[in-house]
Amino acid sequence: MHANKTSPANEKEGRDISVDMYPFIRKYKDGSIERFLRSPFVLASSDQGGNRGVATRDVVVDKATGVSVRLFLPSRAAETAGRNGLPVVLYVHGGSFCTESAFGRTYHRYTTSLAASAGVLVVSVEYRLAPEFPIPTAYDDAWAALQWASSLSDPWLASYADPARTFLAGDSAGGNIVYHTAVRASHEVNDEMMDIAGLIMVHPYFWGAKRLPSELAWADDTAVFPPYGVDRLWPFVTAGLAGNDDHRIDPPVSEIKSLACRRVLMAVAGKDTLRERGLDPAARMRDHDARHREVTVVESEGEDHGFHLYSPLRATSKRLMGSIVEFINQRPNSSLANRMVLGVPTTPFKDVFAYGMAMKSWGTRSSMPRNGAAVPWTRVINIFF
Repeated sequence: MHANKTSPANEKEGRDISVDMYPFIRKYKDGSIERFLRSPFVLASSDQGGNRGVATRDVVVDKATGVSVRLFLPSRAAETAGRNGLPVVLYVHGGSFCTESAFGRTYHRYTTSLAASAGVLVVSVEYRLAPEFPIPTAYDDAWAALQWASSLSDPWLASYADPARTFLAGDSAGGNIVYHTAVRASHEVNDEMMDIAGLIMVHPYFWGAKRLPSELAWADDTAVFPPYGVDRLWPFVTAGLAGNDDHRIDPPVSEIKSLACRRVLMAVAGKDTLRERGLDPAARMRDHDARHREVTVVESEGEDHGFHLYSPLRATSKRLMGSIVEFINQRPNSSLANRMVLGVPTTPFKDVFAYGMAMKSWGTRSSMPRNGAAVPWTRVINIFF
């Protein structure tokens, strides 16, 4: 998202750049698009042994648009589920609405881990990306995937899914998309639509035209997504038709209150520029329906945006996954409240995201957390009413 950070390779090419958001995406004046933040394609496979006991399969859910999903079925959980079936998690990947894929290695590995750890049937959505397909295309694609999953027309869903335990989950841009999917489900409920048992948003993309106090702290360019970079994203992915005052990234209180799902998990990272934007709707959800809504807030101190995807073996990443697993399965979790889990020292952005030399050209960043903190930790606050 940094307009002043450019790729040396493309500078040599001398191509005319229209929009430069390196190291994420670049649009040229000839209309061509170059994506930098992406991971290698991974084939789906029925070989459970080579994929943590999880079989995967790709399905086109809308032939007209080409929208597809990747299903993740944990074999052991499926064998023992019996009549109860498995919870269903409709997962929407992040990537600033314009990069990454449900079929890429990063999200294939993450959703495999989610399916195996939680014992859930994951429906990972391959939605169409901006700028070729501006917002609200991604919203429509996620909605189409939910409708398809609700139909139970797929043999895996028909045999193993428990429609009463359907969760919407996503990170970053995907967190924003599943929020709007939940809002739409709250207003367009019909007999064929699955009930939404819970909403899981990990480092969701919400923003606004007015700076919040916490966002001013990152004006020195020490965060993964500094505010001036985030400011440029929404106009880009909406083809210039919306600004940062758009209700789709700065949802009104009335919309937040309209959510029908009773359980919400909001995960934020302590060093993430978007942290306060995630905490605000969580607080509003809690305050509106305190007697009937459970809101779980998971905060990973010392960590930045998307850390769990690129460093899954870190203690804080494992802790976040454990919180999501417990939220889905409603296991006793009172002992989690306000506990600290030590992790490893915070690393620079280029190391966390592990994109090699391309990241090195983006510039160096301080690896030390603020206020002298040496290691990140995770706290989970469960709010029950």
